[in-house]
Amino acid sequence: MSLENGFLPINMEEVHELGLEQLDFIYVSGDAYVDHPSFGHAIITRLLQAHGYSVGIIAQPDWKDDESIAVLGMPRLGFLVSSGNMDSMVNHYYVSKKHRESDAYTPGGAAYKRPDHATVVYSNLIRKKYKTIPIIIGGIEASLRRMAHYDYWSDSFKRSILLDSQADIISYGMGEKSIIEIADALNSGISVKDLSFIKGTVYKTRDISGLYACEMLPSYDEMRADKALYAKSFKLQYDNTDTCNGKILVESYPNGVYVVQNVPQPSLSMQEMDDVYALPYQRTYHPSYEAAGGIPAISEIKFSLISNRGCFGGCNFCALTFHQGRTVQVRSHQSIIDEAKLITQDSDFKGYIHDVGGPTANFRQPSCKKQLTSGVCKHRQCLCPKPCPNLEVDHSDYLSLLRKLRALPNVKKVFVRSGIRFDYLMLDKDDTFFKELVEHHISGQLKVAPEHICDVVLSKMGKPENAVYEAFTEKYYRFNKKFGKNQFLVPYLMSSHPGSTLKEAVALAEYLRDIGYMPEQVQDFYPTPSTMSTVMYYTGINPVDMKKVYVCKNPHEKAMQRALIQYRNPKNYDLVLEALKAAGREDLIGFDKKCLIRPRKLANEKMFSEKSARQKMPDKGKSGAKKTKKKTIRNTHKKK
Repeated sequence: MSLENGFLPINMEEVHELGLEQLDFIYVSGDAYVDHPSFGHAIITRLLQAHGYSVGIIAQPDWKDDESIAVLGMPRLGFLVSSGNMDSMVNHYYVSKKHRESDAYTPGGAAYKRPDHATVVYSNLIRKKYKTIPIIIGGIEASLRRMAHYDYWSDSFKRSILLDSQADIISYGMGEKSIIEIADALNSGISVKDLSFIKGTVYKTRDISGLYACEMLPSYDEMRADKALYAKSFKLQYDNTDTCNGKILVESYPNGVYVVQNVPQPSLSMQEMDDVYALPYQRTYHPSYEAAGGIPAISEIKFSLISNRGCFGGCNFCALTFHQGRTVQVRSHQSIIDEAKLITQDSDFKGYIHDVGGPTANFRQPSCKKQLTSGVCKHRQCLCPKPCPNLEVDHSDYLSLLRKLRALPNVKKVFVRSGIRFDYLMLDKDDTFFKELVEHHISGQLKVAPEHICDVVLSKMGKPENAVYEAFTEKYYRFNKKFGKNQFLVPYLMSSHPGSTLKEAVALAEYLRDIGYMPEQVQDFYPTPSTMSTVMYYTGINPVDMKKVYVCKNPHEKAMQRALIQYRNPKNYDLVLEALKAAGREDLIGFDKKCLIRPRKLANEKMFSEKSARQKMPDKGKSGAKKTKKKTIRNTHKKK
């Protein structure tokens, strides 16, 4: 049941309007209420509603007010709690640990509307008010902190979020199947304490005698005392993220407490994916936010289409393996076309579909047929360090979808802005998709993610060798020339990832010099929960082979690595100079075209002489002198 405005109730007056005295579930979210399938709270609440349950939403409650959690009363079956679409700490802080000035998931973009570690804070607030009500936590924060984990912001090794939150159970991953099983079990009278059998969940217990075929992880105390044991534990967890071949994992804590992770929920079939995206979303934010200026995040997804989920790319700094899994799941063409027709009817639609994709836009099928029956391989990746011989490369389905979308009435252009996995694209012997991508689906520039150019760093990232990216760029510009396009590549680059020393940072700067590109923004490696790279950062060990990895943790060295990528920025001169000296690369300080910077004294003299010349230059209106143009550096990677 929905209100006249089409949304779910957010206060008791609206609950009574529906003819109800008590809701079945109340969803507490760190995000503002946006009823769009790009928001986890929208999918879960609409899915519960479709299965006959009444649901209300408390969005961004005031955690300093105990009563903020009681505005919808006590639910009949339980509270659902999520920090929102992002981990609350990533949402709040830059990698420098400085607070972000805005929050795109909050009305008007205001900051400070949710607490740090929001899932824990909200759950404890509920438990304080309602001692025995079932609390089910989910979403990205709970999913990626479901077992013991390293927390970058406190620089500490934390327990499972299940324990710190006082919740009863975690619905991890995307959660559509597990949440309905939980709801049906609670509705049938089964105690939340007995929900130990549902795939895609984590629960706590003092008795594991009934478990079989489970994998015992090192205990929390053991891992806290020995980082190498945590690295081993994480690899075991990573190897058991598939519903077909994953095992039950058990982690022990002091006082006889065990945290048990059941195998992931099964992948959604195409029909199940279609059903999820066909639910009656309002596709926008709640009207109560209009006065505050709405929710900024809606602009990024309002005219975009989600076509898939899951990723077999295997990037070590990405948490997708732990959250969505490595098996790609897709919607049907008709489901996506039906949604496209809906957005073309929006009064704000200007004819441009901004994106058609997902975690990786050009993945529209599992990497091989084996995944559907036997699961993903535990001891090898699909693409790195070399492509698996069983990898099936085919862009025909995605290409067909894009052709159908751009043929729709009122659609002028269909862009692809999700990440394109360029190494997968290069493996396709048929260039038809690549050509049509260049000809029809790029809005001036294509963003890709080589991340680095040194193979020693790329291997730690789980990325292909730099030679693959070089071949891709050559082909990309060749096709641009063929179709008379002047489109650029914008490469995402990352500084100070585990494995990167100043030597590799300098090599990356030299590469940027050679291609004539200086990025406006650079991403320092951000150690977020439950990624292979974060484990390397914390332990100094690569969990894959248990070998030591160099980790840049010193803030000053991190600043130098970052500055080298933007070596042409005058503000970075001192850091670049220091970095080059520390790396023994004074040969890059000078006047040769291969040099990155000039010597300080001469550089200052040059700046002074240029300033004096500009001051002495006659005004054009008085002398007719030609106006000079200041040479600028383009924020584009254009082939020379």
